[in-house]
Amino acid sequence: MEHIVWTAGCPESVVLCLCQLAAAMDIPVFILAGLLVHCVFLVSIFDIYFSSPLVHGMTPQQTPLPPPAKRLVLFVADGLRADSLYELDSDGAPRAPYLRGILENNGSWGVSHTRVPTESRPGHVALIAGFYEDVSAVAKGWKENPVEFDSVFNESKYTWSWGSPDILPMFAKGATGDHVYTFCYAPESEDFGAEDAAKLDTWVFDHVKSFFNSSRSNQTLFSALNEEKVVLFLHLLGIDTNGHAHRPNSREYKENIKQVDEGVKEIASLIDNFYGNDGKTAFILTSDHGMTDWGSHGAGHPTETLTPLIVWGAGVNYPQKVTSQFFEDNFLKEWKLENLKRLDVNQADIAPLMASLIGVPFPLNSVGTLPLEYLNSSALFKAESMFTNAVQILEQFKVKMSQKKETTLSFLFTTFKPLSASEQINFLKEIRLYIQQKKYDEAVSLCKTLIDLALEGLSYYHTYDRLFLGLSIAMGFVGWTTYVVLVIIKAHTNLTKAVPTNKKKSTVLFYGFAAAGMIIAFFLLIQTCPWTYYIYCLLPVPVWYAVVKEIPVIEDLARNILSLHIGQSIGFLLVCTLGVEILVFSFFYRSALTVGLLVFAGWPVITQLWLQAKTKAMIWTLLCVLLAIFPLMPVVGREPNIPLVIAAGLLTLLISFFSLASLCKSENKYRDNEDLKVYFYQMFSVALSTYVVSSTHNSLKIKQGLPVMNQIISWMTLVSSPVLLLLSPTFLFERLFSILLSLMSTYLLLSTGYEALFPLALFGLMFVWINMEQEALQHYGLSLKPKLAVFNFTCAVDITQFRQLHLDDIRRSFFFVFFIVTAFFGTGNIASINSFDPASVYCFLTVFSPFMMGGLLLLKVAIPFVLVSCAFEAVQVTTQLSSKSLFLIVLVISDIMALHFFFLVKDYGSWLDIGTSISHYVLVMSLTIFMMVMNGLAQLLTTQRLGLPRRTKHHST
Repeated sequence: MEHIVWTAGCPESVVLCLCQLAAAMDIPVFILAGLLVHCVFLVSIFDIYFSSPLVHGMTPQQTPLPPPAKRLVLFVADGLRADSLYELDSDGAPRAPYLRGILENNGSWGVSHTRVPTESRPGHVALIAGFYEDVSAVAKGWKENPVEFDSVFNESKYTWSWGSPDILPMFAKGATGDHVYTFCYAPESEDFGAEDAAKLDTWVFDHVKSFFNSSRSNQTLFSALNEEKVVLFLHLLGIDTNGHAHRPNSREYKENIKQVDEGVKEIASLIDNFYGNDGKTAFILTSDHGMTDWGSHGAGHPTETLTPLIVWGAGVNYPQKVTSQFFEDNFLKEWKLENLKRLDVNQADIAPLMASLIGVPFPLNSVGTLPLEYLNSSALFKAESMFTNAVQILEQFKVKMSQKKETTLSFLFTTFKPLSASEQINFLKEIRLYIQQKKYDEAVSLCKTLIDLALEGLSYYHTYDRLFLGLSIAMGFVGWTTYVVLVIIKAHTNLTKAVPTNKKKSTVLFYGFAAAGMIIAFFLLIQTCPWTYYIYCLLPVPVWYAVVKEIPVIEDLARNILSLHIGQSIGFLLVCTLGVEILVFSFFYRSALTVGLLVFAGWPVITQLWLQAKTKAMIWTLLCVLLAIFPLMPVVGREPNIPLVIAAGLLTLLISFFSLASLCKSENKYRDNEDLKVYFYQMFSVALSTYVVSSTHNSLKIKQGLPVMNQIISWMTLVSSPVLLLLSPTFLFERLFSILLSLMSTYLLLSTGYEALFPLALFGLMFVWINMEQEALQHYGLSLKPKLAVFNFTCAVDITQFRQLHLDDIRRSFFFVFFIVTAFFGTGNIASINSFDPASVYCFLTVFSPFMMGGLLLLKVAIPFVLVSCAFEAVQVTTQLSSKSLFLIVLVISDIMALHFFFLVKDYGSWLDIGTSISHYVLVMSLTIFMMVMNGLAQLLTTQRLGLPRRTKHHST
């Protein structure tokens, strides 16, 4: 993008400005095209990998035998880890004595294995509806259902539920009719800064007691409660809230578990007494997800994916004694439960278990397998229940196959051979024959085989178009990257000469690609494909048309490259490849950034800049080494260290004083001393932020909540910081320094530990980078090297002095991409978004609000990006290089990384492996789009200035 700046206050002609504007008229079109293409590439991954697995139109399946229980009580202790419940206290006593007694004497127990994301909504959907919700549903709505789904609650006669307003309504709104009732506390009750979050659980227990007491005087309610197929759901959020606020190893978290144990005991006793101990009530206690030691969840650490499951009451097996059993996690000895059989399940298996216990149809979209070992019933009942389970999943398979067959040309359709129509009939006949012959074990075994095949078939048809779509996106990717490379070579280098356009060939080419596009569109139309498929499949057509149009340029380039030194070319390609590989590797191992920064530290020595500017080179090396420490620090899993945040604030103020003193002594005749007042306001804002962080966390520590004044100051700082920034002078060092102060005042409020020091180290390196690039300019023999001390961002750079690209400019662009990746991974990784410490936003709010908290976290992640982008903007204008050419190189590097991750996306292995590979692709694509936005934002922050009326100075005569 050509660097256009208005000429107010600069000795440049209006004509020059208009020439610059005209030269850049093609830029908005290119930027819009780039944004559109990358948005398509990004969104495509959701159609390919994140499309909803749900299908509709199945027939409900129900076990034909009478169920063992008339009612079910489901306790979900939100955020409860398996080890936190099962392990003994330091004195050897059980943490939850009632539940410990249940699993030792009355019921069955095990571990429920969850999938990522380990969040409340997906966990509850898996528990109650029996399927693993499309991950994007979390982004589409926390409380609302992006798609309708069936659940155990919907299939019940009546369901009463108590708990969080974030969870209960989605199951009530998805139910047909009016038989799912919810009782929720106020949303503001979910306060991480509250004195005791266990009151959320106390609220639930108290309201359940009140509910049963009131039913004795309400005949309608009393009759409803005595019906069959009744579900009571108690959602207990206190443990999760205390875990976020105080960590799972805290006294508050452990005490909350004891309170839940006591509450479960009281409710179980109350219900048994209410129904006259009829032995027809089944109880289940589990959790939607666990929690890491540092109080977060969302990723795939075992502490997040291993949750407790205790089942007792009607139709449930008693404890089974064993002499030995083996599990990879080796928890049994630690829990002192090695002699009681542990029955592990997948989280989705709990829904068919609940349906089987009370005799309701299995949820239509359930993919869970009934865990028979939990049932204490006849072999016939188990076989019939398993058969129902198999038919219910097979129904989904048949609907999915039918849908795919309808939208695919018959000669292109490939069936899932292990479950052809004849194979389905054979399976069903054989299972039914085994049941009639009372060969129940054989029937169950065959049912499990049928379930496995049906699930495999569901996956087969769900991913049927994946290869086709993936190839289309890959072709678009390669075409776009090739086109950008050609634009760079043609417009910004001397490697090719202008080639006259052959109009006849161009016309033939245009009609050829237009015909190809029409054929693709017709092919998609007769298959009634979704409209998004048209975008993915047609996008490569115009992209490759633009590439093929430049064949004369490609031929000319090939001739020139062959004339170059082969060894140099190969060496250059190897270095570029190694650099991109280090960037890709850093997404898996942050320590790769440390290696890269240590290599960067030796850059001045390799390029002889060490001899030109020893002092700057030494500072560069020291700051590279300093920044290299951050990727080695823990991402999460640390206790808040507020003294480090305070130290970062004080260090910022100390640097500010020295910088301000230096500015006051400078001899820049264009500078207005009144402008320096802005820095005093910004320094005051930094000091205030430092105090607010300290004060807020002290207040929360003594359980007095978030002070209202601190909250007001935090939000005012967030709003006022960018305004103060735009009031500062636009001289290079002054504006960059102002950007640091404004961003630091907000960043401090969002910090809880060492990460508060990260922007300071990063900015220091960026500051030296600008100076080092200035020193490197002499290699190009430029006639005018701008003086950084008096350089003003708002003064136009003469476009006639913009030079052509050199190999060194690829290194500059690589530095920028590397620093952008470092800005993201320096103190975090993908888990810092998916699974973060709520303490980061406590200066702004403590009441649970996922989108507000997520927005503040994204702001925290973006702040280092802004620092790097503004530094890169300074490098572009001071090295007299068109920002369009430099940014195009950045685009190519980031697109090569994105293509790399596109091919690394998995649809096999563990759910965590699949999720991580997709997350990396989405992340790098987001970075590409984000860098486009950052480029524009950096120009705004560096060149624009808000004008305020100034006092006129009166001179005495």
